[in-house]
Amino acid sequence: MTAIQINSIIKVGNKQYVANLLEPIDISAPLRSGPDNIHAWYVGDVSFKAVENENWIGDVNRGGAVNFRDVYFNPHGHGTHTECVGHISKENFTINQCLKTFFFLSQLVTITPEKLNDDEVITLEQVKQLTLQEHVQALVIRTLPNTDAKLTKHYSSKNPPYIQAEAVAYLVASGINHLLVDLPSLDREHDEGKLAAHHVFWNYPQDTQSHRTITEFVFVPNIIQDDLYLLNLQIASFENDAAPSKPILFKLV
Repeated sequence: MTAIQINSIIKVGNKQYVANLLEPIDISAPLRSGPDNIHAWYVGDVSFKAVENENWIGDVNRGGAVNFRDVYFNPHGHGTHTECVGHISKENFTINQCLKTFFFLSQLVTITPEKLNDDEVITLEQVKQLTLQEHVQALVIRTLPNTDAKLTKHYSSKNPPYIQAEAVAYLVASGINHLLVDLPSLDREHDEGKLAAHHVFWNYPQDTQSHRTITEFVFVPNIIQDDLYLLNLQIASFENDAAPSKPILFKLV
């Protein structure tokens, strides 16, 4: 049998790259019913529950003809999600309206947050040390330490790492429009509602940049090398400030 290969040619300035679309690298965190998921912001457990009434049940193992379940989850508190400026705005921006293109030149970088008093922080000095490639639109930040435990970690009241607003401003000035992190938030868990990094990223409310997105709770296995990738940022079509998402990386050669 002849092997099939589907390639995409990406032209960036005077450079040309090839991505094999049959070799995707999924950096989303799966959701399952129960406690063994990412949790943040004090949400309860994810629940997949069969619909039932007096005459019918949506569970094949309990006599139903099909599996038919109600799903409960919170986009911000459970699993990989992509959010728009509607997360912090009075105006009703939705991710389905703000994200209109889905392929971006991206760069994966790995950073160990610095210890500052009781916090772990990605600082301005650290992002200035990154060698960001030309024309990169999306930045994926993998933090260390990095283990599979991130896929089921409960972050509430744990003061997880975050990014300095000044560092976010530097990234925006460098041309980053899509920021993907393996953290619950760009901002500190308890910051009196300031969300300074979010405001800087979207330049809200001064000059709102509604085309920019933040994706949180990605998970990038250690085997994946820091490099340039083609990013396919897939979202569920929610008319909400955030939606579950499935970011996919493709190696560029």
